[in-house]
Amino acid sequence: MKARVVWSFVIGLIVLLAVPLVVLFLRTHEKVTRTEVMPPQGEASYNPLYVLGQALRADGLQAESRARLDLAAMTLAPGDTVVLLQDSGELAPSQVDTLLAWVKRGGHLLVRTPPTGEDTTRNEPLLLQRLGVESLGFGSACQRFHVDDDTGHVEFCKGRRFDLTEAAYAQVQREWGSEDGFVFARLRHGQGRVDVLADMDFMRGVPETTSLLPAALRPSKDLEQPRDGLHDRAHRDLTRHLLAPNYGKGTVWLVYASRPPSLWARIVLQGWPVWLPLLLALLGWLWARAQRFGSVQPSPVAERRSLLEHVRASGELLLRQRQGPRLHAAVRDLFLRRLQARAPLAATLEGAAQEQAIAALLQWPVTRVHTALAPPAANDQTALKARITLLLQMRSLL
Repeated sequence: MKARVVWSFVIGLIVLLAVPLVVLFLRTHEKVTRTEVMPPQGEASYNPLYVLGQALRADGLQAESRARLDLAAMTLAPGDTVVLLQDSGELAPSQVDTLLAWVKRGGHLLVRTPPTGEDTTRNEPLLLQRLGVESLGFGSACQRFHVDDDTGHVEFCKGRRFDLTEAAYAQVQREWGSEDGFVFARLRHGQGRVDVLADMDFMRGVPETTSLLPAALRPSKDLEQPRDGLHDRAHRDLTRHLLAPNYGKGTVWLVYASRPPSLWARIVLQGWPVWLPLLLALLGWLWARAQRFGSVQPSPVAERRSLLEHVRASGELLLRQRQGPRLHAAVRDLFLRRLQARAPLAATLEGAAQEQAIAALLQWPVTRVHTALAPPAANDQTALKARITLLLQMRSLL
């Protein structure tokens, strides 16, 4: 069969199989566009006022963000605005004095009340005391906010309400609240103004966790305040209304009360796709290179310092070196020292006379005593053991 015929057959077979598959795919699949909300990145992930700063810059205003209130570095001017999201209870008395002196010269300060709870262990922030604001003992309650397309819109559901002293109430320009307490009050302070708010969640640009959930899983608006920050049009209108006194006159300082994540936190939380495989590879390499658990050879016996073991070892060494007569002589000398102590007369004798005296003393046959006292051959371990045994028996009978 020619090659051209073979290739024609293969191409025809491919077309015959591909056309039904393409038709099946087009009938069973459709193109769908879906928008995924990605988590914030960079400064937006830790600065809740990041979106507000970007919106102000887009509107032609100068906006500066700070993690903490730093009056020495901020150089506040009379026409500036400070949005203090940081807890005012963290401010030192010197900072409070400087901040209020700046407001008297024409500044505009927005400050929130402390979070709810822990009233028994918390003191009223000094800044609020100086302004005549009383927040301790107050709880949180939703405040209705009229929105044309959302009749049930509420605000300040999570914030602590507050009250004002008589002297502070005399300086009120605008106030908003109910019998449960105020959620907003604008106070005159010299040539400037101070806005006290129950919370500033509506200014936040970082969506809360609930806003990332599907619509079916989000809590009802009647039960909980919307948590979309400046992504909500009503929140943008409210924020613009609060910034109105010095809007366009000076710098807007956004103190967002947060710190950027450290390098180690970024490595652990965001760099795990890199370091986790490397760590697993390192552990696998160490496992492959490491020895099995336990030692290959049995552990050596611990060193012993017993005198008896040293004597035994010395005797075994002499036996291996064929020094049996030396061992016999040592035991024989031991017996003769006992004989010197118990029978001095027999100890002074020598040769056969001594053997006869020892046999008479022990009531043993002379031949047996002679065998015990005679040195064995160097390579006869059986005779050595027998004669050492006889000498020890003779010594014990004395």
